[in-house]
Parts: sequence; structure tokens; C-alpha cells
Amino acid sequence: MDPITTAIMAALANLSKDAIKDGYNALKAALKKKFGSESDLVDAVEKLEKKPDSEGRKATVQEEIEAAKVNDDPDIIRLAQDLLDKIKEQPGGQQTITQNISHVKYAATSGSGNASISSITEHGTSKDN
Repeated sequence: MDPITTAIMAALANLSKDAIKDGYNALKAALKKKFGSESDLVDAVEKLEKKPDSEGRKATVQEEIEAAKVNDDPDIIRLAQDLLDKIKEQPGGQQTITQNISHVKYAATSGSGNASISSITEHGTSKDN
């Protein structure tokens, strides 16, 4: 999963903390400034805010980030990484990030940064196969 999607999802689990809220709001403001308040990307993020546990909405945010090539913007990448760093500093922060990465079943990866995904087991047959 890309660092921007990871930062958004992990931040939504920690918005009660001021440092996280400030970083999240800075990232969201940068997305609005670059892509517009009415963009599909910002709409997807706002819908995820309403249902942060929705796997479909998480996948939509990641899809919109990839479609808009947000991972090519070094300023937004920096804001996302700063936010991830703030989350890691919180008690249980690394666990929150790891959980958000591991709960995305078919995550495509792009961008830069470090990620570790292990122990993925798929049971059954996909409808696409």
C-alpha cells in the first residue's frame, strides 16, 4: 500500500490526538489544494472518514490516489510521511499502521517508503478466476 493511503487510514484511527489531527488536516488540505475540493480523490477520502472501517472505501481511496498519481507529488508524500512519523510516535502507533496495511486484502503497491507484509493466506476462489 502506498504511504498516502496508509497515512490517511492510520490517521483516521487516531484523530482524537491533536498532533495526528493537525497532520491529517494538513495532508487533506494539500489534497484539496492540488486536486480540488470536488475531486473524486477528496470525495473518496471524505467518504472514508464517515466509514473508516469500510474495506470498499479504503480500496477506493487507494484507487483514486493511484489514478491521480498523487505518489508523484513530493510535497504530498512528505506530508504523508510526516503524518506516519507522528502516528509511530504515539503509543501503539506502529501497530495501527501495520494493522491498516494488513487489512487491505488486494493492495497494489506504488510510491516510496518501507512496508512489510507477511503471512497472507487466501482461501477459496476469486470470482475473477
